[in-house]
Amino acid sequence: MAIGSDGGLRQWQIHHVGNHQGDLPGSLFALRVQRGEPTVSRTVMLQQDREAAPARRDIPGGRAPLVTDDLVPDWQRNLLARFGGVKSSEMTATYPVARIHQDSGLGIDVDLTAWNPMLPGDAEASGVPCALFEFQLTNTSLSSAQCWLAGSLQNGVGLDLSATPRGVRAPGYGGNTNTLEREPGWTRLMMDGHGCDPSHDSAGQMALMCEGHADALTQFQDPAELFDFLDRLPGWEHPGPVAALPSLPSDAPSVSGSWVGPSPAGQTWLGALSRKVVLGPADSDSRSTSVRFAICWSFPNRYVTWPNFGPDRPEYGATRFWLGCHYTKAWPDARHVADAIPQMWDRWWKETTAWTDTLEAMPATAELREHLAAQAVVPRTPTCFRDHEGRFFGFEGVLGASTAMWTGKVGFSCPLNCTHVWNYAQAASALWPELEASMRDTEFDVMQAPDGSLPHRVIAPVWLDQLWNVDIGGPEHPALDGMLGTILKTYRELRRGAVDLDWLHRRWVGICGLMDHIHDRWDPQDSGLLTGEQPSTHDISLYGANMFMGSLWLAALRAAEEMAALVWDTNRRTAWQTMFDRSSAAYDTALFQDGYYVQRPDQDHGTDDDFGDGCLSDQLIGQWWAHVLDLGHILPADHVRSALRAVVSNNLLPADETTHIQRAYAVRGEEGLVMCSWPHGGRPAHPTRYCDEVWTGCEYEVAALCLAEGLSDEAHRILDAMWHRHDGRIRNPYNEIECGDHYVRSMAGWSVLELGGAPRWDAVTGSLHVAATGSWPILTGTGWGVCVTEGGTVNVTCHHGVLPIRQVIWDQGQVETARSLPAGTTVTLTRGEDR
Repeated sequence: MAIGSDGGLRQWQIHHVGNHQGDLPGSLFALRVQRGEPTVSRTVMLQQDREAAPARRDIPGGRAPLVTDDLVPDWQRNLLARFGGVKSSEMTATYPVARIHQDSGLGIDVDLTAWNPMLPGDAEASGVPCALFEFQLTNTSLSSAQCWLAGSLQNGVGLDLSATPRGVRAPGYGGNTNTLEREPGWTRLMMDGHGCDPSHDSAGQMALMCEGHADALTQFQDPAELFDFLDRLPGWEHPGPVAALPSLPSDAPSVSGSWVGPSPAGQTWLGALSRKVVLGPADSDSRSTSVRFAICWSFPNRYVTWPNFGPDRPEYGATRFWLGCHYTKAWPDARHVADAIPQMWDRWWKETTAWTDTLEAMPATAELREHLAAQAVVPRTPTCFRDHEGRFFGFEGVLGASTAMWTGKVGFSCPLNCTHVWNYAQAASALWPELEASMRDTEFDVMQAPDGSLPHRVIAPVWLDQLWNVDIGGPEHPALDGMLGTILKTYRELRRGAVDLDWLHRRWVGICGLMDHIHDRWDPQDSGLLTGEQPSTHDISLYGANMFMGSLWLAALRAAEEMAALVWDTNRRTAWQTMFDRSSAAYDTALFQDGYYVQRPDQDHGTDDDFGDGCLSDQLIGQWWAHVLDLGHILPADHVRSALRAVVSNNLLPADETTHIQRAYAVRGEEGLVMCSWPHGGRPAHPTRYCDEVWTGCEYEVAALCLAEGLSDEAHRILDAMWHRHDGRIRNPYNEIECGDHYVRSMAGWSVLELGGAPRWDAVTGSLHVAATGSWPILTGTGWGVCVTEGGTVNVTCHHGVLPIRQVIWDQGQVETARSLPAGTTVTLTRGEDR
């Protein structure tokens, strides 16, 4: 679920399906205020009624194409028109904590903190199925006020996943009940669906909770009933001193809805809780108080509901395969979550804000901090999931206006674990290393074919036939860049500490088989250049020598060489070192032209889908990877910087979606880094696919590489253009779309932190490399903490788990011995001295 800057709840996707316009109508927060002087007695939605922004003449249709985050459901608009909303609403956020300040227009300011638990390095603690809301109500009037803060929630158990409810009516509903329960210090409504088959996709349980004693409207149909309910709660007309104000006793009865029992077929219930508070005048100590609400859920059944790539499998019939849901091992129903929330709220808050406080303390702009924090969004959306056994899977994105595929606008974009798109993603492996390590296990245990090749998609459940020797789709044949990326990601997981040397030894046969397949298939003559059909992330195949594949090959050779040294495979190490030297020289000689790297066409193929002498933004993706992995330069440093300057100079362009028919991720009045340009002419009649599109994942990659190469101005030109497009005016800063919402490639943004000055961690040697001064987060496979560098001193504090640091290395080469740090401890090191 999501919360908008207007305060409205939307995009309900808690049922294991991607539905960017998913809705549970009637789910809202409201505030009733009553005071005597001046007389006020009114209830409003805690949502701002924002009229549609004036149509922008420079945008087709007056709004950003391919975007739906700004759409407000009709039922919210109707309620706002009838009952009114707050006067203003403004959001600031460091994900996953959103702070919304609202002027109710009734002499009460509302400060909402909306969040859920997130702990880097702990995927279990970061997967609690709940949304937590803490409201601070402050009286700005000189007269006392009684306030009723209410939360309403639709019971969504049993909802047909392809349906959007009309009010409380939708296919799948029926037999729903809301049960009022009072636990010490909390009131809650447990929401069940007794008419739902236990094996149904939406079988499960939900709960709405409020701290303290709350009145309850247990079962009702129309959100307007909530406003009537609040208006009927007892108050006073002419209050005296605050101490004399009447209030409900702790054992006061609750008010139920007018409906009793299970809901009829095709219908569910709304349920609401209301907490009464008394606020003194603005100049008193009692002018402010806080109220906590929580929403939680548990839905244990996940099925393969998407059409897999590859050939039709009629032998499977109409069977839907059950995958289950990992979080339900800890939280089999919402009652377990609801029981934990009162005990765990403060601890979860402390752990979550330790992370957000760390990000906010970085020596960076507010835009950089906000967008780096948002890198954690994608793994926590329906784009990604864990099955019952804990295996991690990822689509490319969530379907919606950004991509209407053959499955419509509900579901997932391009299943599953697409190796070439996940080549760009760095955030998940940094924040939750075990998740990406699971992907590596799936690649080598499940996906790898007997010939050593690796299809770029996996079929779930994993015991089904995989995509060996069949046409796959997007592209048709196993993606070469995806295979090369698997080598790089394997070494990354080793350096992160997500896997260890024993794991590497067990995987060595598979790694060598993959490297052998790549070499034998694309460079059998040992020319140093990969040639022939090279299926790529552009959903087509490149032909002829090109630096997109070439730089990935060079980086993969260097990574494989480093891993060979770790397993003492001298022969492999020597062979790959020789291949690297030959290939690096061959690519640089053959392709460096006019200041950047071009493509040498394959004479037997023709020019369709080529870029020829064009300037490809992705031409140095392998060098980006090499810097992420501390592998050094894989091409001459001066040529790398020259090519980067050419990319920024030629490809960072004012957008004009009218010049092409591809997807418009940037529009007139904006800038974006297009995938390819032809600064010297010669654009083919049928150029490489997606050449005119702007991909944030590619922009992050190029910007981070510029930072690593000392081209700060070029890097920030790209970042400023991208973040200007996603500044909340017409696009969501927390949803960088491509072929789907919450698109995986956008997680390349984490490399901006890693290559932009943050300390670098190498679990293989236990080394922490520090350079830039300031306060920075550090993440290992076993914990996370903070590194504060100033002059010749570094302070490292462990916040969670263990930081197994054996040495600290300064940028000038000084090395100091350190020690492993458990949570709650700090070590201070000074150059030349171990304290």
